[in-house]
Amino acid sequence: MGSVKDYFSSLGHGISSLVKGMQVTGKEFVTPKITERYPENRETFRYPERFRACLELIYDSEGNHKCIACGTCERNCPNGTINVITKMVDTWDGKKKKKLDRYVYDLGSCTFCQLCVTTCPTQALTFSNDFEQAVFTRSKLVKQLNYLPEKPEPEPTEEEKAKILAEREAKIAAAKAAAAAKAAAAAKAQDSAPAANPSSDN
Repeated sequence: MGSVKDYFSSLGHGISSLVKGMQVTGKEFVTPKITERYPENRETFRYPERFRACLELIYDSEGNHKCIACGTCERNCPNGTINVITKMVDTWDGKKKKKLDRYVYDLGSCTFCQLCVTTCPTQALTFSNDFEQAVFTRSKLVKQLNYLPEKPEPEPTEEEKAKILAEREAKIAAAKAAAAAKAAAAAKAQDSAPAANPSSDN
């Protein structure tokens, strides 16, 4: 008797679950259909403003970017997606300066957290909305973001050069004056120190 009761109880639960499932299916059956027209509407398709697809280096109209190769984005990336490769160049006054050589970005391991963009001190990075990044080989997901040739270090104008040289000479003169004052103070302190008593022989 008990087995028959359990059978009908299980049958009732099954029918109840079936009815609930059919309710969801029936609701979707009468819901108006939305047809995606991609890629036909590629030119007019509106992307969400906050959508992140691919990291890019921002170039201005003259082909310049603001990356100073500080490596902040590389250090803050949780997946090691970014690799900033630098080089040393000579400036007009004979000094060495670090510049960007290659900015390598691996889209395949990017989590789109945007830490690189928010921590960049010069606002040199942004995320584009171009989601069409499908490729057949993973190696093609590794991109070099500085795709334009790096421009040589610009030389300052004659006025700027004169100002820089004057400031440098002023710093050198101030350093020499400070060193001379320190040496004079040390000599004065040594002269004013009491002489040691000579030891007497017994």
